Amino acid sequence: MAEKLSALMVRTSKRPGKYPDGGNLYLQVAESTRVSGETAITKSWLFRYSRFGKDTWLGLGPYPDVSLKEARELALEERRKKRAGIDPLSDKRARLGVARAEHDNMMTFADCAIAYVDAHEPAWSNPKHVEQWRNTLKNIAGPVFGHMPVSEIETPHVLRCLEPIWTTKTETASRVRGRIESVLDWATVRKLRQGDNPARWKGHLNQLLPKPSMVAKIVHHAALPYDDIAAFMPEVRKHPGNSARALEFAILTAGRTSEILFAEWQEIDSESNIWIIPAEKMKAKREHRVPLSQEALDVLALVKDQKQRYIFPGPKNGSYMSNNSMLALLKRMKRTDITVHGFRSTFRDWAAETTHHPSDVAEMALAHTLRDKTEAAYRRGDLFEKRKLLMNDWGSYCIPPSQANVISLPKRKEQGE
Repeated sequence: MAEKLSALMVRTSKRPGKYPDGGNLYLQVAESTRVSGETAITKSWLFRYSRFGKDTWLGLGPYPDVSLKEARELALEERRKKRAGIDPLSDKRARLGVARAEHDNMMTFADCAIAYVDAHEPAWSNPKHVEQWRNTLKNIAGPVFGHMPVSEIETPHVLRCLEPIWTTKTETASRVRGRIESVLDWATVRKLRQGDNPARWKGHLNQLLPKPSMVAKIVHHAALPYDDIAAFMPEVRKHPGNSARALEFAILTAGRTSEILFAEWQEIDSESNIWIIPAEKMKAKREHRVPLSQEALDVLALVKDQKQRYIFPGPKNGSYMSNNSMLALLKRMKRTDITVHGFRSTFRDWAAETTHHPSDVAEMALAHTLRDKTEAAYRRGDLFEKRKLLMNDWGSYCIPPSQANVISLPKRKEQGE
């Protein structure tokens, strides 16, 4: 490994920027303004690595407190962690959390929530899932008992958090309850609290709160009637940018939003016209093969760029598209009456009401798991050939051949529109 920095260069560098030393180690030089108005130069060490497809900068300490030699040793240690499958940032956060607990023999619920999510984040493939955990624990549980020592949280505190939203936002409240229970279980195992978990449901909160299914209003994702899909697709095609192409691809493949956002070019088998989604990206944690219709392949041809990792990249190089990109497109189209996820219902209704394709083929196309556990245990195939016929019919229904010949292509726009 070629080292690019010297002790003299580190000591004398004054121009702001990040200077590579090799092995993912960088010296960061920055300017800061003091209260007196004077400009000061600060220097620190950073370790750069890829985390969930994004560049992540891990602080290794300030210079001169940490010398060049020490920084290289710290960077070497982080590289070893990566090879061992340990995420450096999550490991640092966990160590800081434990250190705080050992220092004052107590952690707040907010501390524990951060440590819990950091510990489990590497196993959660969907960044949206991680964000939801952090936000709900911070915004719903945080104001009530986030500041409290985790050892002091009791049933009244949990109820004070859940009761205001239990009948109005039942699904969210139920998920928050489960997340609070997980954090408190983590704290118990860490010896930070004792006794029963005040957020447990069975034999405890189920005696104090109504069953979620009894109070929750079932709200289905707003879906476009399948009769309108052929007229809707040309309207989408009029819009430039990745969000419009992603929405087209989502409709034509009946995919979930997360599957579309994180789709990578390496998952496309161009010879067999198959999109192979890895198990870790699927809700059921099982590899899913999607037969691509000609209409779906045409969408890929519009965005094909082998230099990008993601098929529908975000504005920053190497990033994926925002979770709200397709929803924002629908708003620009003044179609707030429908949702992206609702197109899966459009597809399912079309298959059931206008075709002779078997129900289990349509369910398999949606990557739904079989409710019958016995049947699921014996089924080994994925009905691929039957699904290929189904998806070809769906593509032709969404974009009839006569329409495909005259549909206008959108003007090109910068990626990540």
